[in-house]
Amino acid sequence: MNPYNNKKLLAIIKRKAKKYKEIDKIAPSTRKNKKIDVFLKNGKKISIGDSRYKDFQLYKISKGLTFAKNRRRLYRIRHKKNAEKKGSPAFYAYHLLW
Repeated sequence: MNPYNNKKLLAIIKRKAKKYKEIDKIAPSTRKNKKIDVFLKNGKKISIGDSRYKDFQLYKISKGLTFAKNRRRLYRIRHKKNAEKKGSPAFYAYHLLW
């Protein structure tokens, strides 16, 4: 089950997405094992986040803020160079989910 079918969790991601002018809308993913679909104004759809794994918001709910912040720090260290290309799935996962 996709945790981002929850309206509160999706609202958090939508607030983060307002920073990026190229994003048209955010919705729970229709692809198997993906959390979120990011729809860009140029017509592209990017699916991000594996629903089998937790992200910052899910860790915050299940393990607490301190644990979640540490997981985010470790994720960002691991994925820093993958997240540099604006418009890539890694970029949006890095900035929206973490």
